[in-house]
Amino acid sequence: MNINPQSKKPVIGITCGDLNGIGPELIIKTFSDSRLLEFCTPVIFANNKVINFYKKGIPAANLNFTIIKDFSRINHKQLNLLNVWEEEVAISAGELTEQGGAYAIKSLEAATAAAHSGEIQAIVTAPIHKKNVYSEKFPFTGHTPFFKHFFSKKEVLMLMVAGDFRVGLVTEHLPIKEVSQNITRELILSKLLLLHSSLRRDFNIIKPKIAVLALNPHAGDDGLIGNEEESIIKPAIRDGKQKDMLVFGPFAADAFFARGSYQKFDAVLAMYHDQGLIPFKSLAFEDGVNFTAGLDLVRVSPDHGTAFDIAGKNLADATSFTASLFCAFDIINNRSRFDEERANPIKKMSESVIRSHGDS
Repeated sequence: MNINPQSKKPVIGITCGDLNGIGPELIIKTFSDSRLLEFCTPVIFANNKVINFYKKGIPAANLNFTIIKDFSRINHKQLNLLNVWEEEVAISAGELTEQGGAYAIKSLEAATAAAHSGEIQAIVTAPIHKKNVYSEKFPFTGHTPFFKHFFSKKEVLMLMVAGDFRVGLVTEHLPIKEVSQNITRELILSKLLLLHSSLRRDFNIIKPKIAVLALNPHAGDDGLIGNEEESIIKPAIRDGKQKDMLVFGPFAADAFFARGSYQKFDAVLAMYHDQGLIPFKSLAFEDGVNFTAGLDLVRVSPDHGTAFDIAGKNLADATSFTASLFCAFDIINNRSRFDEERANPIKKMSESVIRSHGDS
């Protein structure tokens, strides 16, 4: 972790999301609590006029920030705002406009460039509208594939997190008709390896237990309702076990969540988007976090979208956004601890011996 020597606190970048969505309101409500400055040095990548526009509609807001032009001016005792653009931009809260998406990408690209150069250790991304940002210049169906491409990763994992409840996805934003043809033994194993590694390094779980969901109803009923479980998923689970992972399944998704079986595992790997996110959002919508596992950077976001229907009305709930920020703190600290122990195994062994003697 590359922490600025002037401060032991991590520097965390905040993107504004779609200018007409609830992103700016989430930022204002979250950072109106100045106690967060004890844990990090936040930098908003946007324009001060956008933040001030939405601030007027939130009477209870108590937001103060320092405008900076570059990271040499960063203030570790205050909220910082880096003006990514200077020109006037029309804001139409609640409306889907070309400008709203274009400037969301400007914010995202500026924050990502700062992460790439080591200026920030994490990014909290406010929501974007996928259709509104997709173009030849931004040919991605969301944040996750963008980060995967930018950092040249062969594979990353979309992981939803709410406390000890974690759900990863094998496939993400795909039409249902394309899911089965994109699920392979190799892909499942790749996602399992990413999930296992993340649970160890990012969440401090030494021997994680992972549940794998089936693709078909009733886990295929021994091939009667599809054969992907027998031909693809079970072999991938065996591959995972051979790599010393505690992997179990495949489980029929409906009974697995209905019976609370997810509580027995450190994480669940779902085959496709709605299979994992419908139960996750039903059980943990208010404080759910979307984390991109497999990146050197810590990237998190709230588990909801732009919510144009309530944008600009002071109705947005910032709980998930705030939870994302705290999730970033925890992951940064866990990674630092994990990497230190890997680099200094003798120290770790000595501490373990001291603890065992203390318990005796």
